[in-house]
Amino acid sequence: MQGCIACNKCGELGRCVFRDELYDTLHGKLAGADGLVVGSPTYYAGPNGSLCAILDRLFYSAGELLRFKPAAAVAVCRRGGASATFDRLNKYFTINNMPVVSSQYWNSVHGRLPGEATQDAEGMQTMRTLGDNMAWLLKNIQTGKIPLPEPEEPVRTNFIR
Repeated sequence: MQGCIACNKCGELGRCVFRDELYDTLHGKLAGADGLVVGSPTYYAGPNGSLCAILDRLFYSAGELLRFKPAAAVAVCRRGGASATFDRLNKYFTINNMPVVSSQYWNSVHGRLPGEATQDAEGMQTMRTLGDNMAWLLKNIQTGKIPLPEPEEPVRTNFIR
């Protein structure tokens, strides 16, 4: 999976210069999405590298499509590192003005092999709560129909002086 190279061409084009089927499919679905849930296995206390590569490109090039859409991160791990994965995924949401949907704990579930996560009773409860909270927030947004806040002109700090 090709990662972002910070060429900034997506700002001009509205999409990444690197074209691949997965990027095109995901980018095409963002405008019609009411919310977003991103899940990842945990490797070395972080999300899957290919997932981060596509998210870097999507979130930088499609920020306006994502703004104010509720989002949730889910981490799956065998044993440890889920909170670091959860934190990393949430950063994509917060930098794009997306409300982060929570549950009663960090959104993680434990298991290594297919089906094992369903044996994590606390993790499955967390997932149910997350689903309920996402549905509640989406319904409130739809019912309220309050206009979105106007964004301020970005201020960029140059730390190299």
